[in-house]
Amino acid sequence: MTNTEQDRWSRVKGRLRTSVGEDVYTSWFARMDLEDVQNESVRLSVPTRFLKSWIQAHYADRVLSCWQAEMPEVHRIDLTVRSAVRPLPTAKEVPAQAETRRVERPEGRPPVELRSTATAPVSASHDALGGSPLDPRLTFASFVVGRSNTLAHAAARQVAEGRRGDPVMFNPLYIHAGVGLGKTHLLQAVTWAGNSGGERKVLYLTAEKFMYGFVAALKTQTALAFKEALRGIDVLVIDDLQFLQGKSTQAEFCHTLNALIDAGRQVVIAADRPPSDLESLDDRVRSRLAGGLVVEMASLGEELRLGILKSRVAAARVHHASFDVPDEVLDYLSRTITHNGRDLEGAINRLLAHSKLNNQPVTLEMAEREVRDLIRPQEPKRIKIEDIQRVVARQYNVSRSDLLSSRRTANVVRPRQVAMYLAKTLTLRSLPEIGRRFGGRDHTTVLHAVRKIEALVARDTSLSEEVESLKRQLQE
Repeated sequence: MTNTEQDRWSRVKGRLRTSVGEDVYTSWFARMDLEDVQNESVRLSVPTRFLKSWIQAHYADRVLSCWQAEMPEVHRIDLTVRSAVRPLPTAKEVPAQAETRRVERPEGRPPVELRSTATAPVSASHDALGGSPLDPRLTFASFVVGRSNTLAHAAARQVAEGRRGDPVMFNPLYIHAGVGLGKTHLLQAVTWAGNSGGERKVLYLTAEKFMYGFVAALKTQTALAFKEALRGIDVLVIDDLQFLQGKSTQAEFCHTLNALIDAGRQVVIAADRPPSDLESLDDRVRSRLAGGLVVEMASLGEELRLGILKSRVAAARVHHASFDVPDEVLDYLSRTITHNGRDLEGAINRLLAHSKLNNQPVTLEMAEREVRDLIRPQEPKRIKIEDIQRVVARQYNVSRSDLLSSRRTANVVRPRQVAMYLAKTLTLRSLPEIGRRFGGRDHTTVLHAVRKIEALVARDTSLSEEVESLKRQLQE
């Protein structure tokens, strides 16, 4: 991809982010990549078939219009599914092999060979049960631990090192974080480590794979066998739960979850938000998920980002011994690329490709030029309704249970209305969802509270200052 195409793609993503909003963009478009631009068509890729079908069904015109704003000549968007790794073998163990690609260079320069690891050992039971593909790079050995992910890493290791028949300490283990912060890495590490001993059956499934498996079983009238196979698993690992759709599929997931937990089997789940924020899921599922250990993986700190960069450079040196990234470049990347771990890995890949293809050393100037589209403005802090309730309760000297109760005394009604107003103005939650989080109230009650506080803030200077103070506390 040329620098011009990178700049154009960056602007298109910015338009798309503005058009659909941050939450929708993060859920559906954060993992979309530009593959090629040719004449009147643009080829984009996403990692799963589910993402492809959803975007095509709901956002195809929006994506096309964003491209046409940059390139009026574009009349077609081709969306493809990219494969993260090659298909995994069914054998119990296959030694890792190195794959070599020859990359031709212009101006008569000799071709460059880029080598990468192709395959690694995999459990036969995982493959036989139709598990989602596993990336051989995503193991505990390659996971970089920092302040933001220490608890999640420790809990995942505890699960992976368990043995059949051991008491389950926390069930389910639920890990949530934004895009590119290491959820999938931890879940696949659990699967690799759990399967390596051969004693337990550990199955890794994306929510998409679970849905397709269940629907296919219904069509072929093998639903009973599908359920029995899943409930015979020792450790079930489900990734990207926020993509689980369909009433019957969710019901089956709930039954499977209950059956495994009741039988003392381990369940590990990852999503991009906590259980209480998965509005599309049934209340019973959310309640069961929240009953386990819920761990958030926070944003990557600068020290952790630097550790990830050094780890990726070390991994690249295994096959490219002459590849070197000066400390000043690593410091620059760790300071400026703050969004997620995938961007950090992408930056190292770009520096490696540029260095090898052009036979030039990595410099700070080159790094600034090659990764400029990865440097994004700092996103505002994500505020949760629970945080709002806690801060408001403390400000007005009432309890959080008071805010959720049916009490109608003046010293409770005003704080409750202020909290609802802040929930509407500082989060993307809908009125019905806010009402549900405030003791199961109707959305009209929330709307009344929002309008009431809006009117009071406009004419009551004291209340206006209180509300602004609460906003500052929540946004710090």
